[in-house]
Amino acid sequence: MISLVIADDHPLFRSALSSALRSEIEGINIVESHDLDSTLQCLKQQIDLDLLLLDLNMPGSGDLFGLIQIRKNFPDVPVAVISGSEDSAMVAMVIDAGALGFIPKTSEPATYVKAIHAILAGDIWLPDGLRVEVANQPKPDLSMQNKVAELTPQQYKVLCYLHEGLLNKQIAYELSISEATVKAHITAIFRKLEINNRTQAVLVASNLKLQMVSTG
Repeated sequence: MISLVIADDHPLFRSALSSALRSEIEGINIVESHDLDSTLQCLKQQIDLDLLLLDLNMPGSGDLFGLIQIRKNFPDVPVAVISGSEDSAMVAMVIDAGALGFIPKTSEPATYVKAIHAILAGDIWLPDGLRVEVANQPKPDLSMQNKVAELTPQQYKVLCYLHEGLLNKQIAYELSISEATVKAHITAIFRKLEINNRTQAVLVASNLKLQMVSTG
């Protein structure tokens, strides 16, 4: 029996895809999640998970941040990215970041089934029309995404609050910690990201489209 997680913030899409896959693959077990935090919780709880179908643009994911975080914390879970965008540069980054496939959201159910079986067989699956374009893309630089993925959850929250323009005392209030602890987190963030000031931190968060991970 195939067991997979569909991680997407649009409930109608999740429901439609789940229904289509259940009608196409006998005995399939599907769990749904709606943001990065709920996806990480699903991955912690699921045993013998075969595949994660991951939307890049869920709340908390920040484009590649969610994928890199998942690959770091759950290296044994195969991941296929599902997206409404078919930009070849983005797809190349997705594969370089560790995804084993890319499936356009507009694909027919039969295409999803074909992709799932190919990935479970150990292949990297891409739509035929994207294979050559992706192969011709220059190797992406994911160094900053990987540095951000090394932040602790608390440091990541502080970085997001810096991006929102909050002062240290406001961050301390939001996280129920002292200003001294906020300053320590900021120092650690600067060191891990190899930057020197808040402006650079804001630029990093903006460029990577980082968002606060939902806890709801």
